[in-house]
Amino acid sequence: MTSDNLLVLATLIAYKLVLVGVGIWASRRTRTESDFFIAGQGLGPWVSGLSYAASTSSAWVLLGFSGFVYASGLSALWMVPGIWAGYVVVWLVFGRRLREETAARGHVTLTDFAAAGANDGMKRIIAITASILIVFCFIFYIAAQFGAAATAFETQFNLPATESVLLGAGVVLVYALLGGFWAVSVTDMLQGGLMALVAVLLPAYAFMAAGGIPGIADALAHSAPEGYLDLTGNMGFFLLVGFVLGVWGVGLAALGQPHLLARLMAVKDEPARKRGFAIAMVWAVLVYLGMIALALSGRAILGGGLNGEGLFYQLANDLLPPVLAGLVIAAILSAIMSTVDSILLSASAAVSHDMRLVKLFPGREVMISRIVMVGITAFAIWLTLTVESTIFARVLFAWSALGAAFGPIVVMRVLGHEPAGWSVWLAMVCGFGLTVVFNALGQVPEGAVEGVFASLRGLALLPGDPFERVFPWVPALAILWAGRKG
Repeated sequence: MTSDNLLVLATLIAYKLVLVGVGIWASRRTRTESDFFIAGQGLGPWVSGLSYAASTSSAWVLLGFSGFVYASGLSALWMVPGIWAGYVVVWLVFGRRLREETAARGHVTLTDFAAAGANDGMKRIIAITASILIVFCFIFYIAAQFGAAATAFETQFNLPATESVLLGAGVVLVYALLGGFWAVSVTDMLQGGLMALVAVLLPAYAFMAAGGIPGIADALAHSAPEGYLDLTGNMGFFLLVGFVLGVWGVGLAALGQPHLLARLMAVKDEPARKRGFAIAMVWAVLVYLGMIALALSGRAILGGGLNGEGLFYQLANDLLPPVLAGLVIAAILSAIMSTVDSILLSASAAVSHDMRLVKLFPGREVMISRIVMVGITAFAIWLTLTVESTIFARVLFAWSALGAAFGPIVVMRVLGHEPAGWSVWLAMVCGFGLTVVFNALGQVPEGAVEGVFASLRGLALLPGDPFERVFPWVPALAILWAGRKG
């Protein structure tokens, strides 16, 4: 192992010891189920804002989004306004109702909020269904993060994939088990700070190495493919509209993510929520602009022959001094590994709380939740090692499916339209099911289906995937509107 790799390893070990220390500290504040899953509604602005931002965008923005811009060019930038709009709506439109109703009714999960207006029998049906959907999607999401960590370990230390995944998963599991939501939120706050630092540092080096704006523009003008520097990507009007709706659907799906909305449920008061929004929004602007600069500078420097999801690591190794490169790579590797904690906690809550597993063991709610967390982690490790997929593809599928399942319900309830229990269940199944259908049709080989299915396959393959990310919301909202009370 080289001295540079030893530096990376030493930094990584030090950071992981900090995370475990946070877990030990947080374990002293974790007594009840509410403490374990929403920190007893005690999050301040810095913890809630930065942990929300880091949970929203980690491996997929550093590796996936930067790779998307690197491969697709300026047309990929249409995704950013939709993502920023998602921040605004979640914090400023949804936030107050989520926080106040959580305090008033004792909610622990997003499923509690979604099913609040249903009778007891329907609540149970909704909770069981929601739990199945959450665990199904989050298993893919967790696997994507484990895969990103494994790739980094293989690149830096030449570790085999299995050992890489087990190492990353083991550390995350230790501090999440110890401290629950407190540990997850505080470590995500640290992660968010590291990401912001790197989102300034590495793009600045890349920007200067590429010759600034004149150098980047000249290089891309001579080497980039046709349409790369065009915001339309050489798409016709209707294709462009569909593409924009599809990539904006990434931000739309934030309105239905259990692990993100839990931050709004857990924030301690209204002043903290408002300051948390400002912190999260500044972070989002900084990180996304940084990754755009990194992607375009990287394309100018390296050309188009690189796998986009490896761009970040390639530029860090090529451009930064050895000491700085080691610190940056170790910090971001830690961030990637840590992102899974919020998702893992939400998946655990779906099984132990929403499916009422904890009711079978009164007084042992936290212990049961921890056992469930271990089981989910084990399954996600198996999926990581056996199913091939890119980080971007796995995350976007899980993100879109959960957004379509829960987002329309949250929208209706926050806007004051209380849907009947049956319509909540049907809308959830419909939104999720249509996302899965269009995602599956997009994987079907050409010529494998005919007639109506061939037409649907064509819709599923439209640029930006609008029928996978946006269309499922339409019938779900219609069902909820038809089933509203009063």
